[in-house]
Amino acid sequence: MSPTSLQTITTPRGHHQRRSPEAYAGRHMREMARERDPESDHAEAAQPFPRLVERAIGRFGRPLGWMWNRGFRFLFVLDAIALFGTMVALNFARFGWTWPTYPRSHYWIGFSVATAIHLGINYFAGLYEREPRLGYRPWLPRIVSATAVGVAFDGLAGLLANRYLMPRLNLVLLLLVASLWLTANRGGSRVLANRRRGASRVLLVGSGEAVALAERHFAHVADAEVVGEVAETSELFDVVNTIGATDVLLLDIDMFSAAFPEPLTALDREGVGVHQRVSARETLLGLQSVREIAGMPFTRMRTHAMAAHQLRLKRLFDVVVLVVLSPVIMPTLALLAVWVRIRAGGPVLYRQTRVGWRGCRFEVVKFRTMVADAEARGGPRLADRADDRVVSGLGWMRATRMDELPQVWNVLRGEMSLVGPRPERPEMIAEFEQDVAGYSRRHELPPGVTGFAQINGHYETDPAYKLGYDLQYIVNWSIVLDAQILLRTVWVMLARRV
Repeated sequence: MSPTSLQTITTPRGHHQRRSPEAYAGRHMREMARERDPESDHAEAAQPFPRLVERAIGRFGRPLGWMWNRGFRFLFVLDAIALFGTMVALNFARFGWTWPTYPRSHYWIGFSVATAIHLGINYFAGLYEREPRLGYRPWLPRIVSATAVGVAFDGLAGLLANRYLMPRLNLVLLLLVASLWLTANRGGSRVLANRRRGASRVLLVGSGEAVALAERHFAHVADAEVVGEVAETSELFDVVNTIGATDVLLLDIDMFSAAFPEPLTALDREGVGVHQRVSARETLLGLQSVREIAGMPFTRMRTHAMAAHQLRLKRLFDVVVLVVLSPVIMPTLALLAVWVRIRAGGPVLYRQTRVGWRGCRFEVVKFRTMVADAEARGGPRLADRADDRVVSGLGWMRATRMDELPQVWNVLRGEMSLVGPRPERPEMIAEFEQDVAGYSRRHELPPGVTGFAQINGHYETDPAYKLGYDLQYIVNWSIVLDAQILLRTVWVMLARRV
């Protein structure tokens, strides 16, 4: 298909129903390829597998698709075979048929435990997330890092059990051999995925000169084709669905400003890759995640928050921290409850509706530090430093944010996280979303008891600036960052810097 402009698109609107590429299985592969591009001469040639293999995939396509959409990856199986097989092969290579020290059954169990450890670490390292169609990141550095962590855990498990899962020298060899094997698994998986999905269908967004330059670069790319070009973003979502584009390339930074938060957010939810070209100006922003597409530098736009494995790792971190700190948290909650009862009477706890993850409402729990029915006269409003509604003797609880401590209950219920954007009230959200572009992105991950904006900002910090902190947190999230924010929160509480 030759590149088309916005004015020459004639395909009926809505003709291309957006589907996950993973839904392409068995005998439906050819039909879906024709549906995406009825005029393509390559629909029949795009069949990725031999007929016998296609028949087998078709028989199991529906249950495999169900498993895939719930997080299962064939790479789990391939990696398990690679890891376990490497451990067995290393033992045979070093010791032949007579393995030292322990009976062979010990090694089978040890290899199985080590394989499970590595698969878990690989999952939380993001090694099973779907790759973008364009702008791949190299696998080997990430796999080496994850395998090194797995080897460290293998050694730790051996020390705790007083029996190594495998000979110690094998741990070093495992790091080298398994890293290469797991990288090869992903290389093969990428090749099969590209054969199954066909060439990426690229829509260029930019001025005539920039588009012409990008087209010259794509002329030498085999796995991607330019299927359209537009000079503005007003009809971008409709154009993408009309021509069945899989990726959108923004060739000018002004295009991003015009398309954020919509339609970029809607395109991301539809599974369309959105990439911003990086020029000399953008390099001054200190961008680190720059990827190559057709020989041009791009950075991938991620309007969603965190991947599924990151959310699960964050949840696991919350639970572990609460369990470890429970001997301190529980007595502190009891003492604070007694003090609130003495100074303010009942009720001790205060519940308020807030907006949480994905816009769902929930009841946040706090110690009551204000007079009863504090909003009966003036209605909902943000608290400030010298709020006359605060009960005498409880101001220090607000200054140290100890009144938020009961929200560990919300964390246990999964409504909140220890660290994240602070949840706001629905009345405030409606106002902020009108004034601050992209404010709803805060709801792409669970709200936090504390957050990046809370340790850097103050009560009077403008919501637009707080949003900047929250989005920085989302983009740069890691377990280390959560731990740093929790430690800095302790300092903020002690210093009463709100």
